[in-house]
Amino acid sequence: MLNGCAESNTKSVGWQHFAHDADLGIRGYGDSLASAYEQAAVALTAAICEVKNVKSLNQIRIQCEAPDHELLFVDWLNAVIYEMAVNRMLFSKFEVHIDGLILTATAWGEGIDRIRHQPAVEIKGATYTELKVYRCENGRWVAQCVVDV
Repeated sequence: MLNGCAESNTKSVGWQHFAHDADLGIRGYGDSLASAYEQAAVALTAAICEVKNVKSLNQIRIQCEAPDHELLFVDWLNAVIYEMAVNRMLFSKFEVHIDGLILTATAWGEGIDRIRHQPAVEIKGATYTELKVYRCENGRWVAQCVVDV
């Protein structure tokens, strides 16, 4: 398994899943902290279904605030999970802005279509397990944690 810094040497942005007992680890990486958070949210959707099958038809605004970047990351993912559950939506595109420890974002997606999306799991929440938000020597940001499925 590659870690976020090794993977970010070959791609400027992206995401990956990593194994963790009965749950699933998600990792986002990018040229900025916001980009890493965006990619981790894509990884969240990719744990449920094929992201390419989710149309960006509707947008939802999300805002979070936390005392540090790691807690902000968990709050961000849990806010996305909450919006998925309450609005019965999946998201395929995210735009995140981070100002200090305040995150504002827009998520684009559509209502769940069980036939087209074929959801594989339901994500219950982001956890503090394997929680890390850091900057690699090459300047890329990595944000990761385990999600409860």
